[in-house]
Amino acid sequence: MFKKINNPILFQGHLKKKQYFEGWYYKIVSQNGDYSLALIPGISLNQLDSHAFIQVFIVYRQKELRTHYLQYPLQDFKTESDVFKLSIKDSIFKEDALLMTMDTKDISIKGSLSFEAIEGIKRSFISPSMMGFFSYFRFMECYHGVVSMSHRLKGQLKIDDQMIDFTGGKGYIEKDWGKSFPSQYVWMQSNHFKDPHTSFMFSHATIPFLGFSFPGLIVNLRLNEKEYRFATYNFSKVIKKKIKNHQVYYEIKKGKTKLVVKASNDKTTSLKSPDKGQMINSIKEGLSGKIYIWLYVKGQLMYEDIGKYAGLEIMMKEN
Repeated sequence: MFKKINNPILFQGHLKKKQYFEGWYYKIVSQNGDYSLALIPGISLNQLDSHAFIQVFIVYRQKELRTHYLQYPLQDFKTESDVFKLSIKDSIFKEDALLMTMDTKDISIKGSLSFEAIEGIKRSFISPSMMGFFSYFRFMECYHGVVSMSHRLKGQLKIDDQMIDFTGGKGYIEKDWGKSFPSQYVWMQSNHFKDPHTSFMFSHATIPFLGFSFPGLIVNLRLNEKEYRFATYNFSKVIKKKIKNHQVYYEIKKGKTKLVVKASNDKTTSLKSPDKGQMINSIKEGLSGKIYIWLYVKGQLMYEDIGKYAGLEIMMKEN
């Protein structure tokens, strides 16, 4: 159990579970930004249609959007226990590489990518993953892990009849597992800021907990090698929030440090999401959003930047 807690990229479940899902999120952006691609391999375990899957989300020149949900028999899902290696039929996903051999009537993706200079998050015994000490609670509805805030890409993928060189581009890896996604949440991510050493992820969700619920916050801002973590478990607080018309605005405070975040995305498409293990719900996600951040320390503006090619999901009520 402790090995899995300290290595969230590993397969956290087992194939005999019911009402369970697990999915790995690989985001890939070409160097020129023409192609943004999300590959989401995973597993859905339930009493009706247990299966493995690879969900594909492609954005071309920030205009054309395509999504595909490819379903596979459970026997096509294979993982290793000591190091992370996930195989779904002929495609292989690892922490530092992926090999795609996917050929269906709807989409074909073939090729391989390697990942260099992977930037993990800062961890400790008390906070072994992005969820902090909540990682040790084994009854949560949904768990979240960040594998790489940013890394460089090397290699090519042939998508249908077009060969795309991703060398010099950037990637991001995270994952989720449990029973269901939160009923309400905002999630965003970008590592394409003006400062190339900046990366950012954000999650604010309604978290069920022992019969009640609370607003759970996880934010990680990496500036060069310094990390600013804003989370429920380190007593950070949302002091202002506004959600309207595909736009979000947050002010977050931890001690004498304040983070202001504004994000928007007007181009989204539907992706499948889990409910009690079944991939039957739908969420709206975009990969061409923008994120504006301002970091204040003791009232003084210490950093500001704009991130593009941002992933953004908004499942909160407008206010």
